[in-house]
Amino acid sequence: MSDSSTSAELAAKLRELLAGLSPGDRLPSSRELIQRYRVGPATVARAIAVLAAEGAVVTRPGSGTYVAVRARPEPGVVDTAWQTVALTDRTVDTRLIAEPLGPAPAGTITMDGGYIHRSLQPTRALSAALARAARRPDAWERATANGLGALRAAFAEIAGSGVNPDDVLVTAGGQSALSIAFRAIAGPGSPVLVESPSYPGALAAAGAAGLRPVPVPLDTDGVRPDLLADAFAMTGARLLYCQPTFHNPTGTVLAPERRRQILRVARASGAFVIEDDFARHLGHGGPVPRPLVADDGDGTVVHVTSLTKPAAPSLRIGALVARGPVMERMRAVRMVDDFFIGRPLQEAALELLSSPSWARHVRTLGADLRERCVRLTAALSQEIPTAAVTSVPAGGLHLWLRLPPGVDDRALTAAARQRGVAVSAGSRYFATEPPAAHLRLGFAATADLTELEEGVRRLGAALQDLGPGGSHHLGHAPR
Repeated sequence: MSDSSTSAELAAKLRELLAGLSPGDRLPSSRELIQRYRVGPATVARAIAVLAAEGAVVTRPGSGTYVAVRARPEPGVVDTAWQTVALTDRTVDTRLIAEPLGPAPAGTITMDGGYIHRSLQPTRALSAALARAARRPDAWERATANGLGALRAAFAEIAGSGVNPDDVLVTAGGQSALSIAFRAIAGPGSPVLVESPSYPGALAAAGAAGLRPVPVPLDTDGVRPDLLADAFAMTGARLLYCQPTFHNPTGTVLAPERRRQILRVARASGAFVIEDDFARHLGHGGPVPRPLVADDGDGTVVHVTSLTKPAAPSLRIGALVARGPVMERMRAVRMVDDFFIGRPLQEAALELLSSPSWARHVRTLGADLRERCVRLTAALSQEIPTAAVTSVPAGGLHLWLRLPPGVDDRALTAAARQRGVAVSAGSRYFATEPPAAHLRLGFAATADLTELEEGVRRLGAALQDLGPGGSHHLGHAPR
């Protein structure tokens, strides 16, 4: 090798040399390299610097250059360890909304889902609505940031008197609406009052926004206003998240007098109320209370609604309803997130809401949900008489089951999975320590009533598997 050889050529030669050495071995000295490869001192220095930058060698002043001790990843494996440092502590905790046991095996009866079964969905109406939407000449044009005017008008009508289309912001479903509202209203580190128990998706969204959920107990009439006032005073919170109608997971409906009290307490505290009205179209045939926002004269309520639950999981269309500067703040957050919601899906949602088939679907769905709720309650009474249904809801998709003393809800959930039925552990629904062990049992995601009753039978067998202690399962195979 001549003196004109480049440092890159020398580095390549040294890589061949390194392949025959072990970590910690000393490389020849610079003088030896100069003589061996017939290069100048500057060329050797540059080649060694290249290898050091690659992590292949370590230089020790006054001692020499040594083969680095470095784990060599398998071919094709990317070393991303550096990202742990770069990302710092801004983690997003999804444990409340992710299935801790992983995807359910084939044949598992689904009683932990939050959506209606395919057989309950208005499939024909959805397909027809999407086809009509796609035929519109402007179907693929950009939508306005707030959402289609006609769709906002439809959501305003659903929300009730005093709400107009300008008070509505179309969102990509209810979960997106919650995320926008939490980030827009309260700053990181702020407390947010939540019912106890509460919807895990809301707890996760609040946590992702950097908020600190503070639980407020509820009873059979909903969240307790006296404890709510205490919580506002003690924490200085400026935000309450609640589900006044067919609460998830308990099915509770906030009593009429308490609705007025909650608005008064929040207004006196200078706080907003996020009203999650996800179950507006999930009543079981009886009257459904007016939304809180319909009786709000101060702009206290930020109303969240969605078409996903009563229609289909992939109809990701919802809305935020609010008045005053808070709406401008939420519009701004939504705009920097995604500019606008895709127009074809908005058009399809509008077609669905405008069709006579929508009202028929809501009535039919209500009757089906009522029958499923009754059958699930009866099956639980027969198969698991030691557990207690806290109350039979008049709407929604779930029953809230209090487990016998000593039974661990997470252990029972795992045992039930072994028996071939998926249920939700009640501890996921509490922001702090749960007062008792519960399960949330869905009755809308199973294929039919027979499958629903079989799911309860499997759950009863899983409880038997736990034995007297109620905290371990015996590993029986599903049947």
